[in-house]
Amino acid sequence: MPRHFRDVDDLSPAELETVLDTAADLKHSLDRGEFETHLSNRTLAMLFEKPSTRTRVSFETGMTQLGGHAIFLGPEDVGLDGREPIADLSRSISRYADAIMTRLFDHAQLEAFCEHATVPVVNGLTDDAHPCQTLADLLTIREHLDSDSSIAWIGDGNNVARSFVVGCGMVGLDLTVCTPEEYAIDEGVLDRARKFGGTIEETSDPREAAAGAEAVYTDVWVSMGQGNEREAKLAVFREGEFQVNADLLDSDTQVLHCLPAHRGKEITEGVLESDRALVWEQAENRLHAQKGLLTVLLDAI
Repeated sequence: MPRHFRDVDDLSPAELETVLDTAADLKHSLDRGEFETHLSNRTLAMLFEKPSTRTRVSFETGMTQLGGHAIFLGPEDVGLDGREPIADLSRSISRYADAIMTRLFDHAQLEAFCEHATVPVVNGLTDDAHPCQTLADLLTIREHLDSDSSIAWIGDGNNVARSFVVGCGMVGLDLTVCTPEEYAIDEGVLDRARKFGGTIEETSDPREAAAGAEAVYTDVWVSMGQGNEREAKLAVFREGEFQVNADLLDSDTQVLHCLPAHRGKEITEGVLESDRALVWEQAENRLHAQKGLLTVLLDAI
């Protein structure tokens, strides 16, 4: 059976470390001008229902650097559950490509792809989870922070937050999750994270969460596809003072954001463009982390 990557804990903690180690090795090789073509003559099919910048460019570039090839399939190319059932699509593409990356709204559609695929399926994002982003986040934290650092998530309990919480649990990071009560992370996700170790705390007070944190992570308050909730959500987050700004942070606190960022809402221009921001390292590490993941999933090392 193929190994799928629907969320971070489809890997064991040991396998997660292997992916991060592989990503780091590939990054260092690239820094030396060396290309490790572990996926020579391999093909990744990329199915996009949701638009993307970083996901498409990082996966496509990563496959090229590894000696392989990536094929982009947009909504008009596929017609999910319209022109043909997902089961048929998954089985057909499995006969052509060595792996499938999907970027979808409905997590159930991802599960359907996995059920019928005979090659590894990678979750490039659903409304429930964004595990590839978490790989990049953990690689960035490994590079810039100590292993016993405390991290605070301040903002919406969205798909990025859910995968990040589980990833922090798997590597033993101490994490404080700060969300409005009505937009909190599901208890089931917190339970998944806590079973691995580390400390996962909850609060609805941004100042409490940020106090003493080595890094603060935030994301947009209104995710793609939530336009009908926009005004209600913005009011809640503004009233609770969930914006990551200079007044909230200690002088040496570093800042994470998965992008795109809405300057003046969840984060200020001054913080995003400051030396404390690790945001651009995170964005770059999408490339390296996904190269590590594909290399491991396709048993190429």
